[in-house]
Amino acid sequence: MGLFSFIKNAGAKVFGIGKTTEEEAAEKLAAANAEELKEEALVARRLETTIGDLELQVEDLSIFIDDDAATISGMAHDQATREKVILVVGNSNGIATVDDKMTVEVVEPVAQFHAVVSGDTLGKIAKTYYGNAMKYPVIFEANKPMLEHPDKIYVGQVLRIPALD
Repeated sequence: MGLFSFIKNAGAKVFGIGKTTEEEAAEKLAAANAEELKEEALVARRLETTIGDLELQVEDLSIFIDDDAATISGMAHDQATREKVILVVGNSNGIATVDDKMTVEVVEPVAQFHAVVSGDTLGKIAKTYYGNAMKYPVIFEANKPMLEHPDKIYVGQVLRIPALD
């Protein structure tokens, strides 16, 4: 006798035993997708907890994450809270976009957003938006509790720039 050659996946198709390479790959992909969904749900719960820990008042807060996109729903107490929740979620590692489906109890003017670039300081940003670098505390206060110190901002971080009264 000798060495015989066979079609590797024919046994699974003819006799119904074993799995084809495609079936094995599909099972692995399904398992990986299920694990990713589980991880995304865990990250969403952690973000909801963080928002609660920051004492940002959002009734019926719900965050859903799909790949690098987050969707937020619920009723924020006011516009500032709504924007801070968006920033907490959006400034999280792995999140590229935030779909805001929140509503607000107290309607207020919408703030502008600024993505920090290399060389930015709160003073420099205040000069750009308000014409006065000494207005940086307004930006700092608008981004509390996410900012702990006016000098601790990082490239890529998005900040709220509220309208001056």
